[in-house]
Amino acid sequence: MPDRRRGRAPLITVLATLLVFVLAGGAAVWYLLRQDDPPPAAGPAVPSAAPTAEDTPAAPTPAPTAPAPESSADPRFVKVGQCVRNEGPAGGKPKLLISPCGPKTYEVLRRFDGQTSGEKDAEAKCAKVTGYTNWYFFDSQLDTLDFVLCLKLR
Repeated sequence: MPDRRRGRAPLITVLATLLVFVLAGGAAVWYLLRQDDPPPAAGPAVPSAAPTAEDTPAAPTPAPTAPAPESSADPRFVKVGQCVRNEGPAGGKPKLLISPCGPKTYEVLRRFDGQTSGEKDAEAKCAKVTGYTNWYFFDSQLDTLDFVLCLKLR
């Protein structure tokens, strides 16, 4: 049998194809990892001592990074003086909705925006509020969305 000499063309083709796949895969991984980065924050989240009506900024605030609420009754947007009702099961996790004030609703006496660590923190914050009967807290992964409500049963 005659010695048949093969060229390097098939080897170079396979290596070039493999290199293209590795580069494309690396670029895809880099792109996907960059998508998971949270948007840069304006500054560190430091809880304020006691926000009041005078502390609200006159300038427009940046758009929230959280998903839009299901309705305008979302308790994240409740203000002092408004009322909420509990639509959650008795003895279970509360589900508050903004509602007109009336019997068996809770009036918001005070709202603390900023980082909260849970029940003990909510109790400590509301202990300073005269006339409160209940508290509610929202603790998210993004501390700037956290809040505590000090409530009074009507």
